[in-house]
This record gives sequence, C-alpha cells and structure tokens, in this order.
Amino acid sequence: MKIKFLGAAREVTGSKTLITLDNGKKILLDCGMFQGKGQETDQMNRNLGFEPREIDHIILSHAHIDHSGLIPYVYRLGFRGSVICTNATRDLCAIMLADSGHIQETDTEMHNKKRAHQGLQPVEPIYVKEDALRCMELFIGTASNRKFYISDHVKVRFTTTGHLLGAGAAVIEITENGKVTKIGYTGDIGRPSSRILKAPEPFAQVDYLITEATYGNRLHPHLKAAEDDLLRVVKEACVDRGGKLIIPSFAIGRTQELVYSLNNFFNDGRLPKVQIYVDSPLAVNATDIFRMHPECFNKDLIEVLVYDDDAFGFNSLHYVKTSQESKKLNKIKKPCVIISASGMMEAGRIKHHLANNISNPGNTILCVGYCAPRTLGAKIINGDPVVSIFGVKYAVNATIERIEAFSGHGDYNEMLGYLKCQNKKQIKKTFLVHGDYEAQLFYKDRMIEAGFGDIEIPQSGNEFVLE
Repeated sequence: MKIKFLGAAREVTGSKTLITLDNGKKILLDCGMFQGKGQETDQMNRNLGFEPREIDHIILSHAHIDHSGLIPYVYRLGFRGSVICTNATRDLCAIMLADSGHIQETDTEMHNKKRAHQGLQPVEPIYVKEDALRCMELFIGTASNRKFYISDHVKVRFTTTGHLLGAGAAVIEITENGKVTKIGYTGDIGRPSSRILKAPEPFAQVDYLITEATYGNRLHPHLKAAEDDLLRVVKEACVDRGGKLIIPSFAIGRTQELVYSLNNFFNDGRLPKVQIYVDSPLAVNATDIFRMHPECFNKDLIEVLVYDDDAFGFNSLHYVKTSQESKKLNKIKKPCVIISASGMMEAGRIKHHLANNISNPGNTILCVGYCAPRTLGAKIINGDPVVSIFGVKYAVNATIERIEAFSGHGDYNEMLGYLKCQNKKQIKKTFLVHGDYEAQLFYKDRMIEAGFGDIEIPQSGNEFVLE
C-alpha cells in the first residue's frame, strides 16, 4: 500500500492525499481546491497529479472548498467513483459546490473580458455549476460513528471533529493479504468548546495518522473572551464611532457562529439597536441546512432551542438574498453590521462591501478567521496601507480589528488534547498536513514533547510505502 500527498502539503489549502492499494484500487482523501495564490492557483488546481478516471472512492472529511472544491472538476474529467461522507457534509456540498461552480463561471467571464482587451484567447472555467450539480449523484452520506463498508476489504467510520457541520475524522480500515491496516485522517480539527457543534470525539486506534496543523504554532483566547470582544467591537464601531461594521466571514460555519452569538446578545438585551445583515445567499441556504441537522448540535444550543425556536434569527437580523438587496446596503447611512462571504476576502459580495467601505475612517473591518498568505484578507490583516480590489487601489483607512478565537481550527494545545485518544506507541508514522511549514515545524516539536514519534511533514508529490 502506498500513500501520496498531492495537496495541503506544507501549505493550508488544496487537501488531497492518494492511497493506492496493492490490488490497484485508489482512494482519495479529500479533493480540495488551492486558494489564495493569485495566478498560480488556476494551474495548481488543473494539475491534479492523478488520473480522475482511476479513482475508485473519495473519502471526504468535510464540505469546505479547500477540501471538497475539486470534486466537480474530477467529475468533469471522468471520475465516476463514490464520494463517501457524513449526511450533513453531503447536504452542505450540494449548495457549496454549486456556488463554487457559479463563481468559476463568473470569474472566468470577467477574466476573459480582460484577455479580449489584451488580444488574448479566452480560457475555460475549471468547471461550471452544471458539473457541480451532476457530481452530487456520486455522493453517499452516512451517519457518524457507523462503520461504512466501501468494499469487502475497505471500511470507514467518521467521528465528529467539531470543525464544521458534519465534519468528521475518518478511520479507514484496509485488509490486504490477510493483514488489517488502519489509517486515521483527522481532516480539520475543531475546538473543544464550540458555540454550536459537538466537541471533537475520540476515534479508534490507528496504525498511521494524517493530521492537520493550521494553528500548530498558536494558542487561541478563550471563547468567552472572543464573544466579549465581538460585543465590544459592535458597540465601538456602530455606537461610539457611528459607522458600519463589515465582517468578512466564511458563509458556512463561521457565519452561523457569529449569528448565534449575536442572537444570544439579543436575547440577553445586550445587543445595541443596530440592523444586522447577512449578505450571502450561500450563508442563507447553509443556515437552513444547519437547522436540519440538530444531531450535530452541542448541549448548550439544544438548551437554547427550548426557549428560542430559532437560534439563527432575531428581529434586527436580516438575511439578504438578491444582488439588488445587496447593492442597497451601500446606500445605508446609518450604523449597521454587514456579515458577508468570503472569509479570506477573495471572492463574493464581501469584495464589493470592502470596496465601498474600507477607505472610510468611520468604518470598521472585523477579521474573524484564518486568511492564507497572499489573499486580500491577509494583506488587510497585515496592515497594508493600500489594497487592490477588482483592480482598483483603495486606501485602508477603516479601523481593522481581529478576533482569532472565532476560528474553527483548534490551536496546538487543543489539537494535542484531541489526539490523546491515541496510544502513541502504536502509531507507526504520523504525517502533518494542512499548515504553513513554520507552523508544522513548531507543532512537530510539540508532538514529540507529547510522546509522538516518527513524524513526517511531506512535500507535495512525496510518496510513502505503508508496511
């Protein structure tokens, strides 16, 4: 059996790991897009490193685009195997991949207009919405904590990681030549005290471990401190300064956590009297899917639902669906809060809101999650005085705030706490993926201190034989 690392290797996006069995069967762990690398991104996404027609199964840890976003592309290129994931992941992918396909179409259309002015030939989108809709026929949803038989020789079981609705660590049990090998793939690991989701659950002992290291060199503040900071920023931005508060946020996961926190402030009578807008059709649809999966909720949210039948809605909260409604937000002169996707500020309606508000010193931009290097979000967080949005230069005069504790990724102590479910001496080798190299090196040292041995940080293209 061989394992090859094709994405999220010494970087954060593009998760793809290929397992090739002795009998030739091929299993892909995640099939994610690379994001935030400018012109490089397109070629990185098109150059897969494998033949899609040869893939028998994709085991999908969760629905985020950097883990699922190339499934429509491999479908377009002939993949007709199965995509195994949890039920909630399947439901989220149904809307997220279609949205991604729409973005590929519109971005390519804009890009081709520029190419036409330069006398260049048009290019094709990597995939379109129709590909995303059609690939859903390959998805097979399963409940968490249930063993799913992919074949007579391959079984998988998902256990929640608390990172996103439906996100699950996969333990793949493979029988070859009378020998059973268990590979554990954590995907992205959530925090032990999520506002909405169940805490990460232990998973069965494995022989080989593949795990993430996004925040491998950071510690998060306590969630209570993050909520206090959120309320403070809302008051300072909208009451004290009388401006708009723009919150770039991932449409799925982060947006629902923000709305839930604001909902609790409203129920407690602590939320200032300002209008709050969630401007993302994807976030609106995703929130409906969240409501459909209470099996993923933690006890605190279940208790809230006893007296509040909608934890994602209140009187001053408005979900914006149409582009016409979105454009009207630019004309609002009163203080308000606008939550809009995407979180890294690379696409979606958030770019329009930033273009209209980032140069006004009375406004505030609140960053609440990870932004990959070279993304617009990273440039704003890092204090660039001028940024380019839609090819136009804008002075960054707005107040920039950041709350990292809203991250859906555990910090290094939280990830190590999660991995305590494993007997370290029984793990033959650990592979660190999904993290900047510096963070991975720091985390590797922490793992060694905790008793883990034989830790690899693979580069893209590295292949290993599993004994």
